[in-house]
This record gives sequence, C-alpha cells and structure tokens, in this order.
Amino acid sequence: MMKTAEVLKEHSFLERLVGDWSVTAPEMSDGKDWTETVRSLHGIWFVAEGTGPMPNGKQASTILTLGYNAEKGKYVGSWIGSMMDYMWVYEGEVDASGNVLDLYTTGPDFSGDGFADYRERITFVDDNHRTFTSSAKQEDGSWKQFMEAHYIRKI
Repeated sequence: MMKTAEVLKEHSFLERLVGDWSVTAPEMSDGKDWTETVRSLHGIWFVAEGTGPMPNGKQASTILTLGYNAEKGKYVGSWIGSMMDYMWVYEGEVDASGNVLDLYTTGPDFSGDGFADYRERITFVDDNHRTFTSSAKQEDGSWKQFMEAHYIRKI
C-alpha cells in the first residue's frame, strides 16, 4: 500500500509562495504586469497560475507545480505555458540560506537546435518580494541568465 504523503519541513519554503502576486518581467511582457495566484494542495503540492500579455500583445497563461519528494530528497515540479507545447520538468534543492530554490531542467534550446540545460531560481528577497530567474548552461559549465521576473505580494 502506498504511504500517504505528509507535510515536511521542506514544504515550508513552498508555503511562502501562497498568495496573490503582481509580476513584472520586461523580457516577457514588454513592461506590462502579469498576475500570479499560488495555492496549496494540503501543504504537499503548490500550484501557481499566471496570466499576462506577451510582447506580441497576446494573452498567455502559465501553470507551475512544485512539491517535495522525500524519497528523492529533492524538490520536484513542472511548468507549462500557453505560448509553447513543451512541458518543463524540474528537480532541485533549497540552498543553505533557506531563501533560494534552484530548479534544474532540460528543454528545447532557444537557438532552435536540440536541447539545453536550464536553471530556474526562485529567490525570496523578503516575505513579500521574490524573484524568478532563468539561466542557460554554457559550454564552460557556467550559467548565463536570460530572464528575470519580480513578484510583489498583493496585500
């Protein structure tokens, strides 16, 4: 029989995401704000639903899921967006500060040729401000950031 999931201390990072957020990401939205609502599924899974305009003016929607897999000892998740037909699958960890979650994935290379490795980073600046950055792994093993979004909690 499958063991029932329990809320663990690792879920506390994800619990901080819950709420309504205003999102600014100039690279994605031509300076127009997005919104995101994050909800908890009984403290085990967290679902973030975003919506906003793309640079071409069309509306887009995104869904990010995050949880913690105790067997793997890793944070896990996925991301889908109405602007693409690829599902991004994540695995990662929170750093020693407890404020940064690094999520690693492989997906289409934006140059249009094959696949590449990416790192998505959620950083809490404080309880009401977080950032989300995306970086691509370079040939020398370093990470080159290509996107940054700022999330401000709606109060």
